[in-house]
Amino acid sequence: MKFLEVNDVDSYYGPKKVLEQVIFSVDKGEFFGVIGPNGSGKTTLLRCISGVLKPRSGGVRVNGLNVYTLGEREIAKNIAVVPQASAINFSFTALEIVMMGRNPHISRFRMENERDYKIAENAMELTNTKHLALRQMDTLSGGEQQRIIIARALAQEPKLLLLDEPTVHLDISHQLEIMELIRRLNRDNDIVVVAVFHDLNLAAHYCNRLMLLDSGKVFSIGTPHDVLTPENIRKTYHIDVLVKEHPLSSSLYVIPFYPAAQKLTSCQKSVHIICGGGSGIQLMRVLHDEGYSLTAGVLNVLDSDYEVAVSLGISTVEEAPFSRITDESYERNLKLILSSDVVVVANAFFGEGNLLNLKAAKTALDHHMPIILVESTPFSGRNFADREGEELYNSIRAKAKLVKKPENVLEAIG
Repeated sequence: MKFLEVNDVDSYYGPKKVLEQVIFSVDKGEFFGVIGPNGSGKTTLLRCISGVLKPRSGGVRVNGLNVYTLGEREIAKNIAVVPQASAINFSFTALEIVMMGRNPHISRFRMENERDYKIAENAMELTNTKHLALRQMDTLSGGEQQRIIIARALAQEPKLLLLDEPTVHLDISHQLEIMELIRRLNRDNDIVVVAVFHDLNLAAHYCNRLMLLDSGKVFSIGTPHDVLTPENIRKTYHIDVLVKEHPLSSSLYVIPFYPAAQKLTSCQKSVHIICGGGSGIQLMRVLHDEGYSLTAGVLNVLDSDYEVAVSLGISTVEEAPFSRITDESYERNLKLILSSDVVVVANAFFGEGNLLNLKAAKTALDHHMPIILVESTPFSGRNFADREGEELYNSIRAKAKLVKKPENVLEAIG
C-alpha cells in the first residue's frame, strides 16, 4: 500500500475545471515535489490532498484513510499544511503559535497539559526556534517566521507534511536554511513531504521524485532526471533551457537560455546591475539590446539572473549556490561598480545573504555615482534584513533616480 494515493481526481472552481484525471502515489520516506507553470493546478492539488477542497470525482487516501470521510481533527492529526504565507494578525508569541498545532489533540473540555508543551518544545528544538519562544511573531524575520510555522505543523504530529512554495518570499540564505530543515525532518523524523515548488533548481536538488503539472493534467512524473528535460520544460513553461548536472552534488540544475540578441547600437556608457531572483532579467535584456556595456553582481550561481547574464555574455561576479556574499566577492563587485558609469538597483529581495549588494550601492553613492532604483513594489515587502536593510535602502533612495518599471531605466540613464 502506498502512503499517499491520489486517484483520478477532477477538481473545479465553479464551472472551471482546474485538475483533470490526476493520478499518482507517494511512498513512505519520500520527498515528493510538484512543479508546473502558473495556473497549472499545483495549489489546488494540495487543497484536495488536505481535504480543504473536495474534488468532483476521484479520491485521496493517506495512510489507508479516505481523507474525505475524516473529520477536521482527524485530518489535522495526519496532515499538516505550510502555506505560502501565513498572516498573523495578532501579537502572538512564537510559542503560542506553535501551541496552536496541538489543537487537534486537545478536546473541548481539556486545557494544554505537560505533554502538549513538551511536544511543542520538541518541535521548536527541531526547527531551531526554541530561543524565539517568547518573541512576538511580528518582530521576527521572514526566515524565523517560516520556521515557526513549520514548528506549528510539527506540533500536530503529522504523518504527511504539505508545503506550498515554502521559500517563495525568502532570500537565498533563508531558502537554504528552510529546505535543509525540511529535508532533515523528512529523513530523520519519518515525515512524508509533498511540496509545491516555483524554483525548479530547488525542486531538483531536494526531491526524490517530481510531478510536472500543465493545465491541470499530469505532464510527467519520475525522478528529476526523468522530468526536468529541456523538451518537457519547453512544452510546459514555453522557454528554452539548458539542463546540467552539478559537479559536486550530481543534482540537476536548469538554466534559462536566451540567445544573445544582436546589438543594433553602440553606447558609450557602461551600466552595472544589482539584481537577483529574476528581478534583473528584463533589465539585462533591454539594456543589452540597446548596446550598453553591462556588468552584474553579486549573483549566486543557479540564480536565474546569473544564468541570463551568462547567456548574454555579461561580465558577472558570482557566488556559490545558496551562499552568502563573501567579502572577496563584495570587493570584486565594488570594483566593477566603480568602473561603470551608472548603477541600476533592480526590484529585488534583500536579506542577510545579499545585503552586501546594497552596501556596495551605498558606497557607489558615496563616490557620487548616479544610481537608478527600480521600485516596482514597496521595499517593505522585499526586505528581509530588518532595520539595517531598511536604513541602507532609504539612504540610497533619498539620492537615487526612481523608476517604476525596468523599461523606464533607458530614459533615466539619458
